[in-house]
Amino acid sequence: MRAHPTVQQIAAAADVSPATVSRVLTGSVRVTTGVRQRVYAAMTQLGYVGRDVRKPESRKPPAVGLVVGQPTARVFADPFFARLAAGAEAELAVHGSPMPILTVTRDNLPAIERYLLTGGADGVLLLGEYGRRQVARAMAVSGVPARAIGRPTDGVDLPYVDVDNRGGARMAVQHLLRSGRRHIASIAGPRDMPAAVDRLAGYHEAMAEAGIEPTAIAYGDFTQASGMHAMQWLTRRLPRVDAVFVASDAMAVGALHALRRAGRTVPDDVAVIGFDDAPIATLIQPALTTVRQPVEQLGRIACRLLLADVTKEKPASGTVILPTELIHRRSA
Repeated sequence: MRAHPTVQQIAAAADVSPATVSRVLTGSVRVTTGVRQRVYAAMTQLGYVGRDVRKPESRKPPAVGLVVGQPTARVFADPFFARLAAGAEAELAVHGSPMPILTVTRDNLPAIERYLLTGGADGVLLLGEYGRRQVARAMAVSGVPARAIGRPTDGVDLPYVDVDNRGGARMAVQHLLRSGRRHIASIAGPRDMPAAVDRLAGYHEAMAEAGIEPTAIAYGDFTQASGMHAMQWLTRRLPRVDAVFVASDAMAVGALHALRRAGRTVPDDVAVIGFDDAPIATLIQPALTTVRQPVEQLGRIACRLLLADVTKEKPASGTVILPTELIHRRSA
């Protein structure tokens, strides 16, 4: 059995001082990103395994950390996170497992890495983009099983559970096309977020299949305010727009407000379809046609697969894509 590498050996392999290695292991902010990456690479090469994580069976029940790459205020304000966490907790409750929720920011990322590298959790669920690459790298070093919720960005090699964002968007736009709409715009999410990229790709696919050029695309950040601003921009740029596919329900609500202010009726003048089937979809007027994603199930399945990795009771599946469903209401 290979001996556990020492701090001195890691320092030599990374060409840094032992004190620098210690600072990386304790999550100190006094280490540059480049040096931190060299230390991680050396730890991976030498087979370093963080304290208390080599025998997860010695701690029962296993703890699963939910690491969210979003600001705390955004997490508590967005019902998506609450629904997903509820689904994950329901699965973990069967096993009596706790689930600490850790929100990652630029300032606390080193502390999060320290917590995870020193045995704070037996398994890690990663949600959101900020810090995912760094935390994934730390998990690879520590040997702690990790799984992403949502397709990771390129360069992050993790098994993940996601919904069919592309297919759901294509289904929504096809519905608008079947209803006779031809000037169909889209309000997309952030360009660097995989879910938003996939939903925009579904819009393009449906338009291409119908032989229609994409009408116009505006971008938001999945907030209501950004949806309102995007819709205002679209109506000024394209007065003839008769439908819009919006990449989230929150942005769709903002779009409905903007259309009302512009004197455009929904769905007579402009049909609107969102994505999520968030609770607000049934409260807004007119009620929002939307793509339902199984958020609670997403959390449950991600936890179930991660626990299989932690306990080694059965081989876990790799990537899992859950289906989406178009929910018909009055807005389209």
